[in-house]
Amino acid sequence: MEVLQPLTRFEDLDLNKLYTYADYLTWYFKERVELINGKIFKMSPAPSSFHQEISGNLFLAFGNFLNGKSCKLYSAPFDVRLSKQVLNEQVLTVVQPDLCVICDKSKIDRRGCLGAPDLIIEILSQSNSQIEITKKYDLYESNGVKEYWIVYPYEGIIQVYTLDDKGQYVTSKPFTTGDTIQSAQFPGLDLQVASIFEGLDFGQM
Repeated sequence: MEVLQPLTRFEDLDLNKLYTYADYLTWYFKERVELINGKIFKMSPAPSSFHQEISGNLFLAFGNFLNGKSCKLYSAPFDVRLSKQVLNEQVLTVVQPDLCVICDKSKIDRRGCLGAPDLIIEILSQSNSQIEITKKYDLYESNGVKEYWIVYPYEGIIQVYTLDDKGQYVTSKPFTTGDTIQSAQFPGLDLQVASIFEGLDFGQM
């Protein structure tokens, strides 16, 4: 079995090569990356204050709702391996959602989550590419993430996708301030969109 050597410089990666989770575990550079089907996607630099405030508001809302329940809430950086494979060298996808909820405790180990969370929330930044957004949508749908929220901070919009019985996402209307999101996956979770963007000055973004 090949022994993988630690890598300390992002520049030494071959972006045309396919990598595995075993490779990922040997990377010690400061840049944050995700693997999608073996391809490297460089994540944006440190999140903005707006991103952090939105993430904090969502974490508080979900945390309060899940308090005393069996499902677990995690925030980035937290590795989610979207694979049915257990061996590190066979896992080709590792993502770090901004927030995720996992109800099956057997999926949680010391390195993060192996398998699909029940709900994932991604908060977009100005550096997110359309390709990345599309790949994440396809990835979460094909791996059975039951509910997927995309937060558009600069527009004050939250889009919710819910997996139907055919394994395909059904799209909600865009939720804006004044709307309330009622989660299909977590009945009783009624989230006022205004509370997520509370205190943010969109003109300063």
